[in-house]
Amino acid sequence: MQHSELGDSGVEVSEVGFGAWVVGTDWWGDRTEADAIEMIRHAVDQGVTYFDTGDVYGHGRSEELIGDALADVRDEVTIATKVGYDFYNNPQAGHGELPKEMDPDYLREAVEKSLERLGMDSIDVLQLHNANVEEITSDVLELLDELEEEGTIEATGLALGPSIGWLAEGDFAIEEEFDSVQLVWNALEQEVGNHFLETIEKTGSSTSLIPRVPHSSGILNEQVTPETELGEGDHRGFRPDEWYETGWEKLEKLRFLERDGERTMGQASIAWLLSHDPVATVTPTFRTTDDIDDWAAASDVPKLTAEEMDRVDELYRNDFDIDRDDGMDALRSSVGGEDIESAGLDKLAAD
Repeated sequence: MQHSELGDSGVEVSEVGFGAWVVGTDWWGDRTEADAIEMIRHAVDQGVTYFDTGDVYGHGRSEELIGDALADVRDEVTIATKVGYDFYNNPQAGHGELPKEMDPDYLREAVEKSLERLGMDSIDVLQLHNANVEEITSDVLELLDELEEEGTIEATGLALGPSIGWLAEGDFAIEEEFDSVQLVWNALEQEVGNHFLETIEKTGSSTSLIPRVPHSSGILNEQVTPETELGEGDHRGFRPDEWYETGWEKLEKLRFLERDGERTMGQASIAWLLSHDPVATVTPTFRTTDDIDDWAAASDVPKLTAEEMDRVDELYRNDFDIDRDDGMDALRSSVGGEDIESAGLDKLAAD
């Protein structure tokens, strides 16, 4: 496993991280707490040292499981969490988004409660959870500075979401030199990641990028195939059928990234992201220990060649030579699509 630094924070992360949204919740399949702890510890055995959770996942349960599972190796791992959703005063309704609360007093209290659940004295990486650009006020920035100065946190980040988009937010975090920006980015959905690469190059920012959903909701790791029937509670079910049908055709055109016995498609999808210099770590959605065995190794498989990277770029620019609407022509925006238009992207602002 290779390692990188988040921004210029001095915080080190493994190139493949563990997205702990899968533990403490049932959004990505049911598993017992014993199974969850086994997965976390198995990830450590496979060289994973970066664990990314959030206080809202299972309303604190994910943080508790992460804290318990990693207590014996605390000095060997990097733990990130997120705050900003007020689940303390609002019940969860299915997969619906809870009200956000970015008041500095609330955020400080949320950090203290996260520390208690994690059983930690400090948080390596604190991320604002899906904050809109107008919510990241000067008072919020001042609080983050205070928490760093106190030693309560080591690095700052912004997690973009829900769903894909939020260019104004990512640009803001990059310009303010947050240590990290987490986003949805993969070989089939490149607009947002490519835009932030341009912003980083333009500004000279040290901000690192943390892609999630590297397998495009199961297509690029072939866990969702034409024969797959997604369960009623499966979080991937929000994708339209047309998107999956088009995605399977695109997958076939990316087969050149596989190398028999050396690089699986699931590994290649992660390795492609890691080939971009600002990417510090990639957080796939591990569902089983077999997933961990395969994808944690992506840091050490043969790197993508310049020719392979160019072929992916050309395919994407030409929409993989597929003339069909995939049903997902919109990006999320908190500024009425002004950020999408300014970026020159041929996308709509999602409702």
